[in-house]
Amino acid sequence: MGEKAKILVVDDEISVCKSIASALEPEQYIVDMALSGEEALKKEAKSKYDVIVTDLMMPGISGMELLKKVKKEGPGAKVIMITGYPSIKSAVESIRLGAFDYIPKPFTPNDLRSLVSRALESRRYREREVAGEAGPRKKEEEKISVPQGLYCIPENSWAMIEQDGNVRVGIHHVFLRTIGEITSVDLPRENEIRYQGEACSRVTDSHLHVHRVWTPVGGEVIAVNEEVARDYSKLVKDPYKEGWTLLMAPIHLDEDLRNLVPS
Repeated sequence: MGEKAKILVVDDEISVCKSIASALEPEQYIVDMALSGEEALKKEAKSKYDVIVTDLMMPGISGMELLKKVKKEGPGAKVIMITGYPSIKSAVESIRLGAFDYIPKPFTPNDLRSLVSRALESRRYREREVAGEAGPRKKEEEKISVPQGLYCIPENSWAMIEQDGNVRVGIHHVFLRTIGEITSVDLPRENEIRYQGEACSRVTDSHLHVHRVWTPVGGEVIAVNEEVARDYSKLVKDPYKEGWTLLMAPIHLDEDLRNLVPS
């Protein structure tokens, strides 16, 4: 996309809209604002956006309803949901329904810019796929696809249920292809508890964007793949085998699986 990316910010509080718009201004995007889901739909119909950043909880047409209506019209804009902690489960569900990702409150300007950057790169990645272009990655890496039998937070993380009932977790290959060159990977420690929708790892790229990987299945971390923290190439080249990140003992497996997308 040679033109400036167009972003629509949706929140019923004008101060929040202005704050988000201000955070995105350094990236030279074209940023519009809407104070309701109804206004957002009217603006989206007239001027198609690359990314829509919307509050999940709004009077009238909620962020979830806005998402459904936007996706009903086609792939269109990448939708990012803003959520508070009590709504994390709803945010995970929103990805299953077609949202690109979500950002929990409170968040920093860099958190927001990192996520919008990845959303735009994901859009370019999908356009290259449709056009049959290899893009900047090596050809052998382009052959990677999600194996059968996994449960995913699309374009973010994956979970594989082991024979002993534990769950192996990793990072979705599209996530890894839509960030800059990896400069660090931050993983949790063994015995820590992570719930579905919380960050289970953070990946920093060469643009100093910090990207959060969501926990697909909540539980206790029983093993960490320290190799990927030392050799980032394992993540990119073999994300579903050698590039796994965590092994977890699940605590609400059946409930969590309902929010995930099976491969």
